[in-house]
Amino acid sequence: MYLAAEGAHNPILPIWQEMVVGTISFALLVFVLLKFVMPRMEAMYQARVDAIEGGIKRAEAAQAEANKLLEQYRAQLAEARTDAAKIRDDARADAEGIRQDILGKAREESDRIIAAGKEQLAAERATIVRELRTEVGTIAVDLASKIVGESLADEARRKGTVDRFLSGLESTGAR
Repeated sequence: MYLAAEGAHNPILPIWQEMVVGTISFALLVFVLLKFVMPRMEAMYQARVDAIEGGIKRAEAAQAEANKLLEQYRAQLAEARTDAAKIRDDARADAEGIRQDILGKAREESDRIIAAGKEQLAAERATIVRELRTEVGTIAVDLASKIVGESLADEARRKGTVDRFLSGLESTGAR
């Protein structure tokens, strides 16, 4: 039994032929991996890195563009607000001008109506005064003729008497 053990192979020590085949196989595997697989993996890795970095750069560019557009929008909004305020102020100024024009025209119309009314009143007053003079003159002549006892039918005398009577009334009324 001991002899069988001497000629037999030790299981702890590998066979040198297996070592050579294993080393050549390993070297061949490493060569294939390094020559064909690793460059593809590196290319895929680089493509992925480029895609990620490109995506980040595109995102940064898009963010910068968005910020630029936001600033333009804000500037346009501020300009629109300024224009709206200017338009509002112009409209208020125009409205005030129109209001003043309308008030001026109303005052002119009012003054014209008042002046026309005063003229009409003056004309009516003059008419009434004329009628009253005639009537008062007639009454005065009738009264005077009753008092004097003679007829004052003569027109010239009558007119002179009426004028003297009215002048006397006016002088008495002025005191």
